[in-house]
Amino acid sequence: MEWSEDRNVVGGKLLSCSTDPLTGFFRDGCCATGPEDVGSHTVCAIVSADFLEFSRLAGNDLGTAQPQSGFPGLKPGDRWCLCAERWLEADRAGCAPPVVLAATHHRALELIEIESLIAHAAG
Repeated sequence: MEWSEDRNVVGGKLLSCSTDPLTGFFRDGCCATGPEDVGSHTVCAIVSADFLEFSRLAGNDLGTAQPQSGFPGLKPGDRWCLCAERWLEADRAGCAPPVVLAATHHRALELIEIESLIAHAAG
């Protein structure tokens, strides 16, 4: 199947994930990706307290602001473009946050089964 670069995991147009806080590898609000995005920041997730703790313990503290780099720090309920591999690790550990399918880039499917994403789809 031929995909354009702006498609989501369910085959539609890629929608915005969040502009507050401003997310995305390109900091444009979308989970778009490109060759320079080696972390594949393609999963639009609604972060949970469990996930934030999991990520902190894995060495990526997303809950603490880093003003020097313009990062506000996340709180439960924020939408954020996560690395596909980190989301998959969290899923395997039983703490994957909900996913916004329409805002999750189709390249996430290179690492994550669509069934896993659907099982965690935000209502």
